[in-house]
Amino acid sequence: MATRTDAPTRREQILKEAARLFAERGFHGVGVDEIGAAVGISGPGLYRHFPGKDAMLAELLVGISGQLLTGGKRRLAESDGNPGALLDSLIEGHIDFALDDRPLITLHDRELDRLRDSDRKLVRQLQRQYVELWVEVVREVYPELAEPAARSAVHSVFGLLNSTPHLGRPGALPGRAGTAELLHRMARGAFAAAAA
Repeated sequence: MATRTDAPTRREQILKEAARLFAERGFHGVGVDEIGAAVGISGPGLYRHFPGKDAMLAELLVGISGQLLTGGKRRLAESDGNPGALLDSLIEGHIDFALDDRPLITLHDRELDRLRDSDRKLVRQLQRQYVELWVEVVREVYPELAEPAARSAVHSVFGLLNSTPHLGRPGALPGRAGTAELLHRMARGAFAAAAA
């Protein structure tokens, strides 16, 4: 989800490989030695960056929830006051996440319950704030939607967009741009259908 162009730090490399491996084989199916090997350091060398696998998982799941919320707030702050354009921007941002961070979606679905209670509560709190940001924008675009219906529509659109891990291998998709365009049309269509 990051837009910077400089090389990732060692910590970021570790997190990216941990997310990929955890998504492929499950949290308990991956050892620190395998994560270390994926980034070219010894398993014990990972402990210079993280206290353990649990800390990696927490940083991945809390981190992406925080990034989505921060990105949504940034898009809101940068908007020109056009609710429709803002909704399109929010959709585009979430599509970028859904296409670029597919392992994190799988990881969230499978491993959220492995987090410590405090980390899991923080993830849920960040997610609720992100949902509420969307609900406000959706209700500006579709004022006929009552708040509960708007919230249900937002959750449904997230389900649609977050289905990307089930779309097959990236090479099997109609290209990133085509997939992003299709997802965007489907998300907008879902909101319009909810408001009809």
